[in-house]
Amino acid sequence: MTHASQQTPAAETPDDADAAEGYEVSVVLPCLNEARTVATCVGKALQTLRRLGIRGEVIVVDNGSTDGSVELAERAGARVVHETRRGYGSALMRGVEEAHAPFIIMADADDSYDLTDLERFIRGLESGADVVMGARHTIEPGAMRWHHRWIGNPVLSAMLAAFFRAGVSDCQCGMRGFTKDAYRRMQLRTVGMEFASEMLIKAALGGLRIIEIPITLHADGRVGPSHLRSFRDGWRHLRFILLFSPTYLFLVPGALCMLLGLIPLIALGGGPKHLAGLLFDVHYMVLGSLLTVLGFQIVTTGIFAKVYSHAARLYVPDPTLTVLGRHFNLERGLVAGAVLFAAGFIIDAIILVHWLESGMGPLDAVRPAIQASTLMIIGAQAMFSSFFLSMMLVPRREEG
Repeated sequence: MTHASQQTPAAETPDDADAAEGYEVSVVLPCLNEARTVATCVGKALQTLRRLGIRGEVIVVDNGSTDGSVELAERAGARVVHETRRGYGSALMRGVEEAHAPFIIMADADDSYDLTDLERFIRGLESGADVVMGARHTIEPGAMRWHHRWIGNPVLSAMLAAFFRAGVSDCQCGMRGFTKDAYRRMQLRTVGMEFASEMLIKAALGGLRIIEIPITLHADGRVGPSHLRSFRDGWRHLRFILLFSPTYLFLVPGALCMLLGLIPLIALGGGPKHLAGLLFDVHYMVLGSLLTVLGFQIVTTGIFAKVYSHAARLYVPDPTLTVLGRHFNLERGLVAGAVLFAAGFIIDAIILVHWLESGMGPLDAVRPAIQASTLMIIGAQAMFSSFFLSMMLVPRREEG
């Protein structure tokens, strides 16, 4: 990136096509009734770009302001675009689509982020990073609600690190930089506050390079209530994280459920057992059968979710899909399901034969009957699931 002081100033008219082609950095600020601070933010960003000798632009995305924010932003030197769809993600996506530069830096228009600190984000992108995340290591008093600081953000950041290996300590920081190419590769879609999580998840799953730099969060200058709704927006983040993690949403709970069910289903087949002074009898076998069937259903749903996500190009393949693709086909799935179903059927047939030989008297074969019914249910599910999975795995012709 060339930093030449003799270049046209950053505040030049953005409608000039020749000038737009030379932009190096676009600063995108979503705005909804930020009249008190938007001009300050625009001014800081433009002054910083001039000081660094970088040709850039500031784009303010108006998301329905009614307090004069648009006029103030334009007067301060920003290019204002309008997004009629409400939402943090909607505004940012519109701003990035309108940006002319290869490097994008996003922040809030409430002056909570220091827009004189653009250089470190730009240097990070110049060094080859696809995404440069701010990490709010210093937080001014009153800048963040206590439950966001000590509960919400740490929990969501820990989940992103565990589920997706995102490698960031502050997943909800609103000041971050990324390349236009990385943005296109991430194919972001969410329109609300969960946009922040979606970006990191898709960047991590797409193998993009993410780095983190410490920043300061200042008490914002907004007048009136915050646009953030703690529980509603927190749930939207959590929901999105879980939906993008079939392993932890389906496979892990399903496998644990099956394991907990198989233990009593097998151990109590020969009769009741005493453990730690407690009697475990046939009722625990019924519970074991329920957990085993439920766990199997959850696991198969998780596999369907993984295959769908890959087919829809939501993320790159993982080891589970690699193993599945190497060893699974319809015929093998049908054979495995048929074997399980036949095993259960044979057990039931033996019970029937013994009952007939006994003169059709009292029948006391509850334990093997529970095991048989469990095998038959899982076997039937395996066969039908194999058909559905094979339909999902049918090779699709590449488009375009």
